[in-house]
Amino acid sequence: MIQTDRIVIVGAGLAALYAALELAPRPVLMVSPEALGEGASSAWAQGGVAAAMADSDSPEAHAADTVRAGAGTVDKDVAAMVTRVAREHILDLTTLGTPFDRDADGGYVMSREAAHSAPRVVRVQGDQAGKQIMETLIAALRATPSVQVLEGALATGLETEDGRVTGVWLRSATRQTGDVLVTTPAVLLAGGGSGGLYAHTTNPPRIRGQVIGMAARAGAVMGDPEFVQFHPTAFDIGEDPAPLATEALRGEGAVLINSDGKRFMLDVHPDAELAPRDIVARAIFAETQAGRRPMLDTRAALGAEVLTAFPAVAETCARAGIDPVADPIPVAVAAHYHMGGVAADDHGRSSLKGLWVAGEASSTGLHGANRLASNGLLEALVYARNAGQDIAETVPFADATEVSLTFPECGAAPDPAAVAELRQTMTAHVGVRRTGQGLKTALRTIARLETEHAADPIFRNMTATATLIAAAALAREESRGGHYRDDFPNPTPDLAHRTRMTLSEAMVLRESVLNEAP
Repeated sequence: MIQTDRIVIVGAGLAALYAALELAPRPVLMVSPEALGEGASSAWAQGGVAAAMADSDSPEAHAADTVRAGAGTVDKDVAAMVTRVAREHILDLTTLGTPFDRDADGGYVMSREAAHSAPRVVRVQGDQAGKQIMETLIAALRATPSVQVLEGALATGLETEDGRVTGVWLRSATRQTGDVLVTTPAVLLAGGGSGGLYAHTTNPPRIRGQVIGMAARAGAVMGDPEFVQFHPTAFDIGEDPAPLATEALRGEGAVLINSDGKRFMLDVHPDAELAPRDIVARAIFAETQAGRRPMLDTRAALGAEVLTAFPAVAETCARAGIDPVADPIPVAVAAHYHMGGVAADDHGRSSLKGLWVAGEASSTGLHGANRLASNGLLEALVYARNAGQDIAETVPFADATEVSLTFPECGAAPDPAAVAELRQTMTAHVGVRRTGQGLKTALRTIARLETEHAADPIFRNMTATATLIAAAALAREESRGGHYRDDFPNPTPDLAHRTRMTLSEAMVLRESVLNEAP
């Protein structure tokens, strides 16, 4: 056991970096499995940050779009708060040096993305927003002596005492070791979502619900675990994770066609390609299931401009041998963003004392059943600052020396075959389209895998999150936003509310499924 007065931040994405800077000069220990800038979903975000920066736009309009996209379960007060402060975060990032795209008059260049009523996504070099914002924050962090970054370390669990989080269990992320307990006055979880629990995902390889699962196993209340957003347009080129064809392409006029050359979204929704993500995702999934390979056609809308305006897309096309100027891009649906997570209040506080959460690991009420495009980075910024300020007001300032850890040479990594079976199960039964029987099949498989690998805390974190998603999806007998039940295809007005669930409650439901007659 190692004792420190440093505030421990689990994760190294945008929320973690922003919170660490907000906490300065309070001593912070940031736990990052990879080198800074690698392995975080934030760096992969292509669209940008949603904010009402234009004179013709307003926070109220942004909030209204957020509520509309969220399919009846957005917390309207949260939406109003987040959109109201969005502008100041863009200005602060600009001051730090983020090279947002600007026009000749110095105004911010903005894209329109799905379900937005106006162009309000502030971008960087077309599709480089996440990467460039991360680089800006990392540079600022490197110049902040109060922050110690522990690279190559992985959090495996939380230590609690009388309902308070008192420490974090860590092990090496680069070799097989045992765990070391680091006790601390405060923990901020900012370690990403759960997309990697699915076989088809746009998330970095290590983002598999472990941070959410850690909090769940410690007893924290979860919010909206059933609501997983599937990105409609991941590259269908056989890569894991699947590269992303940013939604901004459709904002610029790219259209979706199938292998017959038909623009199929015209028959699905009045907004066609700019319909909410869940609707576009199900339409693309249906084309895939029907054997009509869906493709994103940028040829008429962008032509050769796609190669310079969207460098990440151009790079992926080149790697896959696709010429987007001449040919459409094959796409498929992939798990992209978890609207659910650890329930957090406006200050980023969880239900456990001593534990805060920000970023995709959290559930704040902003996203509801279906996240509005590019609100993810915005939420991470807002709640990272709110959490940082609240921790600073709650935890007395204390000087702290650097933490030095030596991991015991023992332990084992999760079984790759078990992880693969878990991921295939989630994609097959807890994915874009769900049924009661499929969800029960998933819960039985998750329970078996968990029993077979009960000694592995990392895998148990994954199965905890998987159990929460599947159990909450089974309990919600309707279709709403990112949650679609073939056996309950319509929304039920009485269910237009958020989900609150603990792991214990999810386990009771799982046990009831296991006890059913085959």
